[in-house]
Amino acid sequence: MSTFSYAVADSATMLRRNLKHAVRYPSMTIPVVAIPVVMLLLFVYVFGNALGAGVGPGAHGHYVDYVAPGIILMATTYGSISVAVSVCADMTEGIVNRFRTLSISRAAVLNGHVLGGVIQTLLSVVLVVGAALLTGFRPHATALDWLATAGLLTLVVVALTWLAAAMGLRAKTVEAASNAPFPLTFLPFLGSAIVPTDSMPTAVRWFAEYQPFTPITDTLRGLLMGTEIGNSGIIAVAWCLGLTVLGYFRARSAYDKA
Repeated sequence: MSTFSYAVADSATMLRRNLKHAVRYPSMTIPVVAIPVVMLLLFVYVFGNALGAGVGPGAHGHYVDYVAPGIILMATTYGSISVAVSVCADMTEGIVNRFRTLSISRAAVLNGHVLGGVIQTLLSVVLVVGAALLTGFRPHATALDWLATAGLLTLVVVALTWLAAAMGLRAKTVEAASNAPFPLTFLPFLGSAIVPTDSMPTAVRWFAEYQPFTPITDTLRGLLMGTEIGNSGIIAVAWCLGLTVLGYFRARSAYDKA
């Protein structure tokens, strides 16, 4: 077998290990699904009438149609917490030192965490989409639109997972690792996920319009609901690729130095 083949086989082994951990210890997996669903129910059934009045015709008369794409995006951010915690746990409990004494690819440990995190988060996104449909979300997307949506969400999840891995590697404790991705989970609220940015005060609106989650949210909403996307799609993909590269190199650097 070539060096690349060994790396792939070792990464697959680490992926199975992380998926088994997720099944055996669901305390970090369940909140990834539960929190976005609770947020969806909260904004649709508690705040929906008040917030929906100011959304306008872009939501086709139903606030759930406006807010659901934003909540789906939020589901991708909550998965980053479990990745940061699992990476930090491996580093602080000494298992990584044991792995380094074995004849396995050095990249396999990180690859297993990232791939496992991506799979778990995407599964949670599917469940959140199902919950949104049950609450009355009625997208107008074609099959091609759904495919583009899946592609964009995958890019977002990969970017956030690599960033979370880097955070977990740099954290000194599991508690610190669980808090490190908090800004990622909060940023969609400061974008167009809940309300249009033009309804915000000037300073907040400026930040909301130029942070990464706003073009991603606008692109998802455009694909699912048929609203105008403009150049948001290109900007969203550029943000995803840039954050992936940043997270990857920070994670590899932190892992090599640990």
